[in-house]
Amino acid sequence: MDEFTQVRTFLKVVEAGSFSAAAREASAVSSVARQVKSLEDELGARLLNRNSRNLSLTEAGRRLYERASTIVSDFDSIKSEIKSLQEEVKGVLRVSLRPTAGASFIIPALPKLVEQYPELTVDVTLTDERRDLIANNIDVAVWLGVLPDAEIVARRISPTRRIVCGSTAYFRKHGVPRDPEELRNHQCIVFVAPTYDNRWRFTKGEEYKEIEVKGPVRADNGIVLLGCALADMGLIVVPDYMVRHHIADGTLMKVLNDYTVAPHTDHADLFAVYASSRGLSRKVRVFVDFLVEIFAEVN
Repeated sequence: MDEFTQVRTFLKVVEAGSFSAAAREASAVSSVARQVKSLEDELGARLLNRNSRNLSLTEAGRRLYERASTIVSDFDSIKSEIKSLQEEVKGVLRVSLRPTAGASFIIPALPKLVEQYPELTVDVTLTDERRDLIANNIDVAVWLGVLPDAEIVARRISPTRRIVCGSTAYFRKHGVPRDPEELRNHQCIVFVAPTYDNRWRFTKGEEYKEIEVKGPVRADNGIVLLGCALADMGLIVVPDYMVRHHIADGTLMKVLNDYTVAPHTDHADLFAVYASSRGLSRKVRVFVDFLVEIFAEVN
């Protein structure tokens, strides 16, 4: 029997006024008496003066009762708060999002989430870096591509279909490429990351082409790529959800539509990742479901 349980039993005896009254809650007089005796043995002090009719606190018992009552009450209070946090969607949720997916798609959808859960505060970090979830106190992260062999839980939230696009002003000046080979004569804004290079890979049926591209800017951030395209600086390869509004309003135009394009050989699915499914709070589950839902609408 752990000491904390013994202390709880001692408090019940004092508050009930007798072993028998306390035992009516605990179901056994002998068990209650043994727990108090065991606690006295552990502390090396008598806590209760008792006879067949009455109980009274010793000096040691009085001090223990005063201090332990506060400690147990505080513990019960925080236990209730933690249980509430686990079961309710409230408090701070720390999320790490890729800049491209976060700024262009996830963040614009957040009003729907916070309106539904007004006691929830979403603490957002935008980064392409795969940060250690535990060390950085991250509840949920959105990662792209092949996942590391690590102790994380991942849920696939979307495939990522990439497209080649540029501004209509750029195409008026430089022409529209009809074949991937023509990209060698165009300005191309290249994404820079460990698994990326300056080759864009195209497939159409059994046809496969790797085209080495170049341009005036390289960047490790999709938002920079988009900014360059909107500034008429060249062509970019980005996820379609990132530019769908710009394509719809005619600011950008996608090209080489007959081809599937990828800037690297790995797959490009998006995943929601979190440290563990054990003891997973409801706010984490709600946020992951929210991600799945909004990407399902796009796909």
